[in-house]
Amino acid sequence: MTDYDVIILGSGPGGYLAAERLAAKKLKVALVEKDDVGGTCLNIGCIPTKTLLNSAKLYAHLRDASSFGIEAEGVHVNWRQVMAWKEEVSKRLRRSLELTLKKAGVEIIRGVGKLTDGHSVIVFPVNAESDALQPSLYQAQTSQSSDYQSPDSQSSNSAFMIRGQKIIIATGSSPIIPPIRGIKDNPEVLDSTGLLSIGEIPSSLCIIGGGVIGIEFASLFSAFGSSVTVIEMMDEIVPVMDSQMAVELRKALKNVTFMLGTKVTELEGKKVLFENKNGEKGSTEADIILLSVGRKANIEDWGAQESGLEIKNRAIATDDRMRTNLPGVWAIGDVTGKSQLAHAAYRMAEVAVSDILASQNSERSNQIFVPETVPWALYSLPEAAGAGLTEQDARARGYDTHVIRMPYKVSGRFVAENGFSAPGSIKIIIEKSSERLLGIHLLGAYASEQIWGAALALERRLPLSAFRNMVFPHPTVSEVIREAAWSANPLSGTHIH
Repeated sequence: MTDYDVIILGSGPGGYLAAERLAAKKLKVALVEKDDVGGTCLNIGCIPTKTLLNSAKLYAHLRDASSFGIEAEGVHVNWRQVMAWKEEVSKRLRRSLELTLKKAGVEIIRGVGKLTDGHSVIVFPVNAESDALQPSLYQAQTSQSSDYQSPDSQSSNSAFMIRGQKIIIATGSSPIIPPIRGIKDNPEVLDSTGLLSIGEIPSSLCIIGGGVIGIEFASLFSAFGSSVTVIEMMDEIVPVMDSQMAVELRKALKNVTFMLGTKVTELEGKKVLFENKNGEKGSTEADIILLSVGRKANIEDWGAQESGLEIKNRAIATDDRMRTNLPGVWAIGDVTGKSQLAHAAYRMAEVAVSDILASQNSERSNQIFVPETVPWALYSLPEAAGAGLTEQDARARGYDTHVIRMPYKVSGRFVAENGFSAPGSIKIIIEKSSERLLGIHLLGAYASEQIWGAALALERRLPLSAFRNMVFPHPTVSEVIREAAWSANPLSGTHIH
C-alpha cells in the first residue's frame, strides 16, 4: 500500500489545480482519474464548446463583413475541419496539463477511485470499472486486505489500495436525465457530450432546456444555419441572469424559436410533444434533440454514502473552507452543489489547499469560499456575464435599490467593431443609501472579458464611486462601466467615445 500526503479524486479544474498547488509545496500528491485529465471542462465542456463558438463567431462576422467594407465571397463551413480544430485544441491543452502536473511531481493514477474511509482509497483500473461497481468489491475494499498493494506492484487489471493523510473529493457532475417518456434508448436524443461529436451540422435542432448550456448550443448552431427551437419550463431563459437582461439576450438570438413556460411531455423518435402552462399542447420535430436540463453532482459509485460523508441537497456538504463532516476530507467543485463553474472550482481548490497547508501546522486558514461574488459568463452571440445580485434578487432581500442602465454604444470601440445596431448594454444595481455595489450585469461582445473587474469590486464591497475614480484605457468597451457609474451622478457628462 502506498501512502500519500494528499489523494485527490477527480482531475477537473478543481482537482488538477489543487494537485499542482499542493505538489509545489513538496507534498506527495496522487491524482486519481478514470477518464482524460482535465475533466469535463477541458475535454467535453468549456474548452470544446468555446472552440466551436469561436468558429461560429468567425463565420457570422464574415457573413456581415460587407458592412465594414470587407467583401468575402464563397464563405462556407467545413464542419470536418471545425471539429478537427476542436479536437486539436483539447488534445494539446490536455497534453500540456499532464506535463505540468508530472513536472510538479503529481502522480496521476488511472482508475476509478473509491473512498473507504477518511484516509483510504481503493483504485480499480478503468477496464475493471464495471466490476468495481459491484457491492462485493466494496465489501472487499473495506476489509483492509493485504492483497491491495501499491500501484507499481499491481498488474493493469488489479485493484489496489492507497492511503492519504488528507483527501480531496473533486468528482464533478454529470447531465440530468429527466423522466420523460420516450427518452430512453432514443437515438435522436443527445446530451452535450454527444452533440460535440456529431458528424454534420443538423438542419434542425430542438433543445430541451434554456439554461447556459442550451443557449450556447442554440447560439452556435443557429449561427451555422440550423433551425433551432428551445423549449424551457421556466418563464424566461438562463435563470442565473437578471430577468431584464435575459429578455434582451433572447431577442438578440433572432434565429432561434423559444417556447417558454412549456414542458416536454413525451418524445416519439424525432418528434417532441409539449404542453404550455395554459394547457395548450403541440409538437415539433428536429433532426437532433439536445437534452440540457442541468447537471447533478456525482455522489454515487465512489463511496460517498458508505464512508459516511454528509450529503445535503444531493451534493457533498462542506463549510466555507471546503471541509466535509469527515476529518481530513475536503470537497470542491460541482460535487459540492455550491457552483457548477470551472472558475468556482478553481477558487474552492485554492481555499481547500490553503486550509490543508494551514492544518499541517495546526493553524486555521483565513481563506474562504464566497459563492455570492463568483462571476458567470455566457459565451453566446452576443455574450452575457454577471456578478452579484440581480435586480429581482436584491429587492427580494429587502434592499432599497437604484438601477443604472446604459447601452454599449456609448463606447466608440464597441460601435467601430460591432456596428450601431449590435445588442449590448450594462446594468448596475446599487444600494440607494450607500451606493454599495450589489450586482453588475453585461450583455454584448466581450462581456466575459470585463466581468472580472465587477466581481472584484463586489468581493471588496466597493461603492459605485470606485468605478468613477478608476482610469479605464481608451478606447475600450470596458469604459461603459465607468460611464454607467458617472451617469448616476447628477454632474455626469456621459458622452460617446
